[in-house]
Amino acid sequence: MGLDKKLFKDKTFSDVLEEIYGNSKKKEKQINTLIGELKPLMENIGDATLIVPMIANYLEIGVKNDKHLIDMLAVVQRMENASKSGDSAGFELGAEELAQILEQMEEEVQEPNKGE
Repeated sequence: MGLDKKLFKDKTFSDVLEEIYGNSKKKEKQINTLIGELKPLMENIGDATLIVPMIANYLEIGVKNDKHLIDMLAVVQRMENASKSGDSAGFELGAEELAQILEQMEEEVQEPNKGE
C-alpha cells in the first residue's frame, strides 16, 4: 500500500502514521510536564500513592488510543492487500477473531467509566 493513498476524507496512510507519532511525542511532553508540576506538591509517600496511579492511567489511555489507530491501519492494509491479490476471502475475519475484537472494544469502552 502506498503511503500517499487516501484512506478517508483527506487523510492518507502517511498522515495517520504521522499523527500516531505526533500523539506519542505530545503525550511524552505532557506527561513530563505533569510529573514536573506534581513533584513539588508531593510531601509524603501518601501523596505519591494517590498521584502515581492517576499518571499510570493517563499513560495507559494514551497507549490504547495509539493502539486503536495502529489496528485501524493494519485492517486497511489487510483490505488493500486482499483487493490487490483479487482474494476477497483473504480479508474475511473468522468468527473467533471478530468476537475477540468486539470483546476488546467493549472492555475498553467500559473501562473509563469504572472510576465514576
